[in-house]
Amino acid sequence: MGLALGTATVVLIVLLWELARPTMKRTLASTRELWAAHSRAGAPSGYDPGRERRAEQRARALLRSCVDERDWAMYRDLGFLRVWGGMGEGGRGADASYAYLIYPHKPIVAYMCATGELLNEYCVAFPDHSKPYGSARLPDSDDVLAKWMALTADERRLVGEANMHLPGRQVDPDRVRRDLARLARWELERARTHASARTPVAGAGDSRPDRGILPAA
Repeated sequence: MGLALGTATVVLIVLLWELARPTMKRTLASTRELWAAHSRAGAPSGYDPGRERRAEQRARALLRSCVDERDWAMYRDLGFLRVWGGMGEGGRGADASYAYLIYPHKPIVAYMCATGELLNEYCVAFPDHSKPYGSARLPDSDDVLAKWMALTADERRLVGEANMHLPGRQVDPDRVRRDLARLARWELERARTHASARTPVAGAGDSRPDRGILPAA
């Protein structure tokens, strides 16, 4: 009786093992895959922590080579670019009735030049699919340059294809107003500096003796 019971128990254990073995194999395989993925995420092979910084340095150099000195100084000092609107009555330039502020990785903000009234936000994206690691976003300065080129080359097309929203959807209106005030102060200080540089210093003219006065004997 005991022998028969023991044999039946062994047979039952073997049957249960055979039934459970495929499930256990799948579970172990899944566990190994998850562990391998976690290890790769924790220490990606060939990842360079300085990649983003060097990419931004190259992007800033490219932006500086494409825009004029004034725009580069604006971006360097303030962190954004202003582009005059070209579809108004005043045309593009300082007489334009409206303009845009370009921020890195934020919507382009349109505003009225005379009053500072905010008009719209235009959402456009320029992803960088060439990066093997990290985010697919362009470096900050490359994103600004891409928006600047699209806006200055074909403003009507960019405005028509962008996702348009009312002010405040993604960019804080108070921030934009502060930036417009910063821009006004920056331009005033820049104008004063340039005016001072052009103003001749009293007494700094021709230092040669007056030819109408004879030297003392």
